[in-house]
Amino acid sequence: MRILFCNYEYPPLGGGGGVINALLAQELAHRHEVTVLTSQGLTLPESDVVDGVRVVRAPVFFRGAEAAASMASMLAFLPMGIRRGRHLLRRESFDVLNTHFVVPTGPVGDHLARFAATPNVLTIHGGDLYDPSKWTSPHRHAPLRLWIRSLLRRADAVIGQSRNTLENMSRYYAPGIEGERIPLGIRKPPERGAAARGDYGLSPSDTILVTVGRLIARKGLMQLLELMDHLRGENVRLLIVGNGPLEDDLKKETSARELGGQVRFLGRVEEAEKFRILRMCDLFVSSSQHEGFGLVFLEAMACQLPVVCYDHGGQTDFLEDRKTGHLVPLNDRGRFESSCRRLISDREARARIGQHNLQRVEEYFIQNCARRYEDLFERVVRGYAPRAAKKPACGT
Repeated sequence: MRILFCNYEYPPLGGGGGVINALLAQELAHRHEVTVLTSQGLTLPESDVVDGVRVVRAPVFFRGAEAAASMASMLAFLPMGIRRGRHLLRRESFDVLNTHFVVPTGPVGDHLARFAATPNVLTIHGGDLYDPSKWTSPHRHAPLRLWIRSLLRRADAVIGQSRNTLENMSRYYAPGIEGERIPLGIRKPPERGAAARGDYGLSPSDTILVTVGRLIARKGLMQLLELMDHLRGENVRLLIVGNGPLEDDLKKETSARELGGQVRFLGRVEEAEKFRILRMCDLFVSSSQHEGFGLVFLEAMACQLPVVCYDHGGQTDFLEDRKTGHLVPLNDRGRFESSCRRLISDREARARIGQHNLQRVEEYFIQNCARRYEDLFERVVRGYAPRAAKKPACGT
């Protein structure tokens, strides 16, 4: 097949949604011809080939950081993505278009699919439908809900990566649509050892907690600083891997609480080093208020780490309380702390859970995810019958 992905973010821009799109595209590129339409931004080239995938970028404005998009840059992708996509589709044809994120990419994929009379498979990631940390979350605004409902209904198929994401789609937007759940996947981590603790100023006697992700409000990272305040005086350290718009605020809070000796900000690191860091640690912790799926939890499991997090989001599809670590009721900080203390003090439990997680994660490698996407694409292409009413008039 000739597959066109449409996603406003794609590595090195963005977070988990772009990462999974890249893994999926690279895996499918072994068997198909794959192109990605995404944002240019920063100093990225207009087009290139990355790991067997052709990446075509639409210039956008107001994007000043890799980790997070501004509202202005997301809005800019609508006209610029449509313009760049139409230029591409005038010269080439594709069998199927896979649009990632109903907001902000959805209108671009919808327009291009109708323009080229090509089936559109819409992948929703969770945060594009429901983000409790933002007043701008579409589920809070009736006009946005109506707009999103129309995009969901016009798609030829809808994919959600978790039960939670599909439940939110049904609850807030389109109860009549039966989306297909395809769990995300990660690439099997490279067979390399753990990082040396000394390289990060840590000692063999330290119990190391780690969290990975963008430093944004939804991650609730102030709660982890509060946790470390309560663990003051114990041989427990927290590593925060990632960057984002709240980095300065988090560092100021760390300084105000005098936690500089307990909390380390490592910034964004290369993939291989991220896994070496995870293998060096003892426990993965996340205070995220919601995850559409949670790739970072799978990465931690693949490095034999127990996971402590809240029970709100797509991660509940594969995390089980007391089996993969602890699932805590949302924002029950006391229980979160006691769960962490339990695992900090019990090395044998950490080892037992870590071994379980290593076996559990195998079904979530990217090959399985890609095969299910591939099967769905083939079904949609076979059953696609373009309707004249779907195709808009051609113009600029």
